[in-house]
Amino acid sequence: NTLAKRKLLILDDWGMEKLSARQANDLLDVMEIRYQQSSTIIASQIPTSEWYKLIPSPTIADALLDRLLHNSHRIELTGESMRKLDQSDHLA
Repeated sequence: NTLAKRKLLILDDWGMEKLSARQANDLLDVMEIRYQQSSTIIASQIPTSEWYKLIPSPTIADALLDRLLHNSHRIELTGESMRKLDQSDHLA
């Protein structure tokens, strides 16, 4: 309930591991409440085309990804990781 009521929810490092059935259901419940009511930012190194594989139930995956990706604004970054670039500056 607390997550569902926040004006902004940020999910960082999305997709580092697959969701359990319980986690997927819980996240769907939160996103259902938040859908078109509040903002969610998802940061991930995993392309959105691969997100479906992270959710064990195809039905839950369809419903969850519809809520996450429908009407979304996507920004895809390219180039080297800033962490790698920062480390190379320190090595020089």
